[in-house]
This record gives sequence, structure tokens and C-alpha cells, in this order.
Amino acid sequence: MPLFDLLVKGWPFILLITVSYGLMCLIWPFKACRVCKGSGRITSRLGRGIRLCPPCEASGLRLRAGRKAWNSLNRLYRANRRNRRS
Repeated sequence: MPLFDLLVKGWPFILLITVSYGLMCLIWPFKACRVCKGSGRITSRLGRGIRLCPPCEASGLRLRAGRKAWNSLNRLYRANRRNRRS
């Protein structure tokens, strides 16, 4: 029952972590790309060639998972509001 105890007694900690991550996604929606480590370029395995990073489209930044979820829910909400009015 340690998981149950963690959920019952540790809910303020879990709530604090969730709110902190939500604020972080609001203030800093982007993070450094994992593939290019924020540079926007990828070097070849031999170290000679350089090409643009496809996952971040050469910007070096990617949206955080929480921000993607927020954008998706916001898009869904707006679509439902549009359909309700017509």
C-alpha cells in the first residue's frame, strides 16, 4: 500500500509539481531540441557534413509536451465553441 499512502499523503507535493510544470510551460513553452541540442544543425557521423535538424526545423527549439497538450485542448475547445454557435 505504499502507492496509496503516497497518493493520500503526498497530494500537496504532486499538486505543487503539476502547477510548477504548468507555469513553466506557460512562461517557457519551448525547450532545446534533443537531436541537435539546441544548435539547429546536425553533423554527420564522420564529423564532416552539416545538415539542418528536421525535428526542430533548424530553430533549435521544440514545444514542451505540456504546451502541446495545452494547445491541443485549446484548439478542441475553440472548435466546439464554433460548432455550438452555428
